[in-house]
Amino acid sequence: MESVTESALVFRDATDADVDDLVALIESAYRGDSSRAGWTTEADILQGQRTDAEGVREVVKSPDSRLLTVEREGRIVACCQLEHRGGHAYFGMFAVSPGLQGAGLGRTIIAHAERQVRDTWGAREMHMTVITAREDLIAWYERRGYRRTGRTSPFPYGDERFGIPLRADLRFELLVKELP
Repeated sequence: MESVTESALVFRDATDADVDDLVALIESAYRGDSSRAGWTTEADILQGQRTDAEGVREVVKSPDSRLLTVEREGRIVACCQLEHRGGHAYFGMFAVSPGLQGAGLGRTIIAHAERQVRDTWGAREMHMTVITAREDLIAWYERRGYRRTGRTSPFPYGDERFGIPLRADLRFELLVKELP
C-alpha cells in the first residue's frame, strides 16, 4: 500500500452537502463487512449504526466544533471531529476509508488535527474517548503520544444511535495528549 503524504490531501471543514458521504465513510470504517477491510472495525463488538445524518449534521452545525474533512483526488477519504472545550480540544468521529488504512493516513490526519487545535484555539491538550475493548486502537493512540487516564464512562446501552452492543462490558476510557 502506498504511503499518503499531507501534500496529497485537502483538509477542509465539512458542509451540509457532505453529510451523506461522511455517514457512509464512518459506517464503512466501523460497521459491517466493509469495515473488515481495515483494522478499525468494531463489527465484532457492535452491530447497527455508528452514526447517522442527524449526528453528523449536529457536529457540522455546532459553533464550538468542526468536522474536518479530508479529500484525496477529489474524494472524501477521512474525517474527524474537533471540538473546542476551553483549554483542551476533543477529538472524535475519526474515520479513514478502510481501503486506505495502514498507509499512514491516520497518523497524518491526527498530527494535522493536533496542530489545528493548538494553533487555532490555543488548546494545550487533546482528549478522546475509546472503547476499552479496543486494545489495538488504544495502543495505536499511545504510539502517537496519548496516555490512558483510567477514567472511564459507560457505553450508552439501549441507545441504538450508537450501535447494538454484542457484549456487556463496553466502556469508554479517556485518553489525553499534551500538545507542545
